[in-house]
Amino acid sequence: MPELPEVETTRRGIAPHLVGRRITAVTLRRADLRWPIPPEITTLLPGQRIEAVERRAKYLLLHTAAGSALLHLGMTGVLRVLPADAPPGPHDHVDIALEAAPGQPARVLRFTDPRRFGCLLWQPPGATHDLLAALGPEPLTEAFDGAMLWHLSRGRRAAVKLFLMDNAVVVGVGNIYASEALHAAGIDPRRPAGKVSRERYDRLAAEVKRILAWAIERGGTTLRDFLNPDGAPGYFFRELMVYGREGEPCKTCGTPIRQTVLGQRSTYWCPRCQK
Repeated sequence: MPELPEVETTRRGIAPHLVGRRITAVTLRRADLRWPIPPEITTLLPGQRIEAVERRAKYLLLHTAAGSALLHLGMTGVLRVLPADAPPGPHDHVDIALEAAPGQPARVLRFTDPRRFGCLLWQPPGATHDLLAALGPEPLTEAFDGAMLWHLSRGRRAAVKLFLMDNAVVVGVGNIYASEALHAAGIDPRRPAGKVSRERYDRLAAEVKRILAWAIERGGTTLRDFLNPDGAPGYFFRELMVYGREGEPCKTCGTPIRQTVLGQRSTYWCPRCQK
């Protein structure tokens, strides 16, 4: 599943082509993705000018005066800006047609999703969609730090990796980047969250920020399905320290990387570097 850096990479890729453009039409080739697509997408969105493209956690919002289109890429979703006459493929479910810029042809924002685990929903003006209402802070903001993690973790028996991946604690720290940040901070992902010290949470928060920021600059982590909006894969996967490297030597100490399952997700760590 695309994680925060991949979604942010997508936002940065499509925003210059969308902001300020008027939507001329919306074409739905099916009535639902993960959930039914609400009627406002076709009745209110056409004719509106896109004022901003925002990311909240792993969701993208296309803001207009009439409301916001809320998109999630799911496991295999991709957004691309294409020529208006580009023929759709079998998994191209939504086209949002955009007015032509001066001296440029008309284009469409196309949502492709082979497995249909993504979504396209609607948020009225001034409201917060239910999917966004209970989310924690963004990890790259000042609201996220070690003090916050330490405070929220007191009394928690769950593994620190699961705690870090809880969207009510902080958004967007998915499986790959949680494994990488815990390795960089020297924390065993299986350790109970309530048993991690304030000092170690300070380091963990700093590593989450560093790794996510660097992954965004490198274009995200490509594993199977994700491609940048221009069709090129991200390259942060070449720099992964532990994720997906079971049995391979730790790049820091040479100890074989171990793998287990926490919360139904594969977890990787170095038994020597992480305590």
